[in-house]
Amino acid sequence: MPRLSLIFIGTPDFALPSLEALKKDGRFDIMAIITQPDKKAGRKQVLTPPPVKEFALKNNIPVWQPEKIREFVLPEAPIDLIVVAAYAQILPERILNLPKLGCINVHGSLLPKYRGASCVQAAILDGEEKSGVTIMKMDKGLDTGPILARAEIRIADDETGGSLYEKLARLGGEILPGTLIAYAGGEIRPAPQDDSKASYAGILKKEDGRIDWSKPAEEIERFVRAMRPWPGAFTSLKIKDKISKLKILAVGYSPIPENKRKSGELFLHNGKLAVRCGRDALVIERLQPEGKKEMAAEEFLRGYREISGLFE
Repeated sequence: MPRLSLIFIGTPDFALPSLEALKKDGRFDIMAIITQPDKKAGRKQVLTPPPVKEFALKNNIPVWQPEKIREFVLPEAPIDLIVVAAYAQILPERILNLPKLGCINVHGSLLPKYRGASCVQAAILDGEEKSGVTIMKMDKGLDTGPILARAEIRIADDETGGSLYEKLARLGGEILPGTLIAYAGGEIRPAPQDDSKASYAGILKKEDGRIDWSKPAEEIERFVRAMRPWPGAFTSLKIKDKISKLKILAVGYSPIPENKRKSGELFLHNGKLAVRCGRDALVIERLQPEGKKEMAAEEFLRGYREISGLFE
């Protein structure tokens, strides 16, 4: 089989293992890369290129950064495939129809479950035992196209959004090249998704990280893990007569039977900081006060002895 020519479209770290795998594999020619524009990042708001752009520059691959992909006109050139991984914009039909073999997406869930942007976090939030990667042929819908391949992994008891994100990114890179070759060679026939089993996970915003202490402890424990590192689980607490934002970075895995206090009420459990939830309670292990460094809950208690009352 002749080498397959393709354009790669993606932006964050999730896309890199797939892009690297295609670059290392001698059966593919990456003609160009499309990624999001550079954005300001960090406290100093330094203009920073996305990881995929950095890869393109290091490997002398042409890179385009359109503000809006629907307004971008690709140069007229025959290509076999467009491969997409975590681009965060919907491709217009004229681009979907451009390559001979279509556009192929690397998606971080076991489709049709968890279509959409926050599929990694959603699997942890819902207490799923497994997640995985789906390689699908794109159509004009949101993650609705027919499936070429899927691969599963177990979700660990201590899994965070960040750790699962990294595992799924690597898994995508592992299965992508072979899937594309099998598809191009006619060995794979795209299988339609069962829309009756579909669910959606929308885009997360910073405010979505606020903890609802009225929920059961087991749900909040999963929430804290799912939201790390982005957007981060947080709550509000009155510190020295000022309402401050407090990031909750880690909580105990096992809920504590405690149903007499109010939801959000703080107390000591065997000398450790704990909080009553809608059902049962949780020990807080690591947190970060607003404007301060990350710390263990024990260190927080030593520095903020006046703390009492409720999380809000």
